[in-house]
Amino acid sequence: MASSHAVLEGRLGYQLESALLVRALTHRSYAYENGGLPTNERLEFLGDSVLGVIVTDTLYRTYPELAEGQLAKLRAAVVNARALADVARGLDLGAFVRLGRGEEGTGGRNKASILADTLEAVIGAVYLDRGLEAADEMVHRLFDPVIERSAKLGAGLDWKTSLQELSAAEGLGVPEYVINEAGPDHEKTFTAAARVGGETYGTGTGRSKKEAEQQAAETAWREIRAAAVRRGGDGPAPGRSVA
Repeated sequence: MASSHAVLEGRLGYQLESALLVRALTHRSYAYENGGLPTNERLEFLGDSVLGVIVTDTLYRTYPELAEGQLAKLRAAVVNARALADVARGLDLGAFVRLGRGEEGTGGRNKASILADTLEAVIGAVYLDRGLEAADEMVHRLFDPVIERSAKLGAGLDWKTSLQELSAAEGLGVPEYVINEAGPDHEKTFTAAARVGGETYGTGTGRSKKEAEQQAAETAWREIRAAAVRRGGDGPAPGRSVA
C-alpha cells in the first residue's frame, strides 16, 4: 500500500500524512464491509468547498468581463461530476480507491460519481494536511486546463439551449429529457437521456436534474453535430448558440 500511495503522491505532487490519505481513498462500501471504518465522505464535503472557492476565485479574477450568470455556468462546467471524473482518470485515481466487493464487481473504479467524490476527498486531505496554499496549487495544476477548455465554449456552456438550436437547424424536432433517479433522498444520483425525434442521442449523470440534463445535452449536441459534419455541413459552433 505504501508504494502505491507513493505513486499517487508523485502524481499529486504532495506527500500526505498516511492515515489521512488512506481515509481520502476509502469509499463507504469498503468501510461498511470492514467493520465500519471511517469513510472519505467528510473529506469529500470539505474538498468540495475548497475546490469551489478556488475555482470561483480563479474565474472571478480571470474573466472580469463575465456577468454572474456566465460565471456560474462556467464554474458548473468545471466542477461537475463528469469534469472531476475526467481529471481523476488522468491521475488513474480509480486504481487507488478502496472499494467494497460489490462496487468492485460493478466497475466502481471507473464510475464518475466515485471518482469525482474521491478526488474531492483528496483535495480536502491536501487542504487539511498542507493548507490552502498547497490545495490552491494542486487545484490550479489539475483544473486550469479544464477551465481553459470550458471558457472557450463561451455561450455553449448552456448545452440545452445549444442542443435545441442545433436540432431545430437540422430539422430533428424539439429535445426532451427522460430523467431517472437512484439512491436515498440525501444522496440521489440523477440520470438523464436526451431524446430528439424519438431517438436518444446522449445521456448524462449528476447530483441534480439540471446537471444530468446539461451533460446529456452536451453529449447529444456532439453526436448530432458530428453526424452533420459527416454529411458535409459544419453545424453551429457551441459558442454561437446563445447570447
